[in-house]
Amino acid sequence: MKKILIAFMLLGIMSCKTELIDKIDVFSLETGAYMRTVAPWPLNVANGVVYSKAALAAGSVKMTLEAVDPQKGSLFSAYDLTVRFVDNTTANGNSSKPYAALDSYPASSFTKDVVTGYPRREMTLTASELMSKLGLTAADVAAGDVFEVHAVMKLADGRSFTDTNSGSEIKGGAYYKSPFFYRITVNP
Repeated sequence: MKKILIAFMLLGIMSCKTELIDKIDVFSLETGAYMRTVAPWPLNVANGVVYSKAALAAGSVKMTLEAVDPQKGSLFSAYDLTVRFVDNTTANGNSSKPYAALDSYPASSFTKDVVTGYPRREMTLTASELMSKLGLTAADVAAGDVFEVHAVMKLADGRSFTDTNSGSEIKGGAYYKSPFFYRITVNP
């Protein structure tokens, strides 16, 4: 009986402590936005996308993107991409290139999905386009080298979201799938 009485007293003390904590006003929290990779999935865009050196001219990565914001995509204004080249095989010279503008997809190039209600579009990253933007030739690229595409989702209210200001669940979670960063490795 003593143990039950002590348990009730502890429960009473603990419940008093929780009443002292201020409640969070969830309606005052600022929410962000993300570009969800809808298909193909699973696609490990941060680590597992590849181009084949043997078929570099035909290399491409294609995915369907969905712009998600608190107002069903109406805040979304653009998805901007930059690309750089990391030369991990310096035997053929160091052809590394810094980030350069790749593309910008305005909200007007997205179409509202009938199921989700969010704007969607396909995005294709071809090896030839990336090489062209960076001034590379096939001779500059070898197996083991990497193209890195960095994305910025811009909103009409001036905010923007990237891999640096998004949480790990947004970037790599099972649902959100919004890396804002695409690493494409060149395989033999």
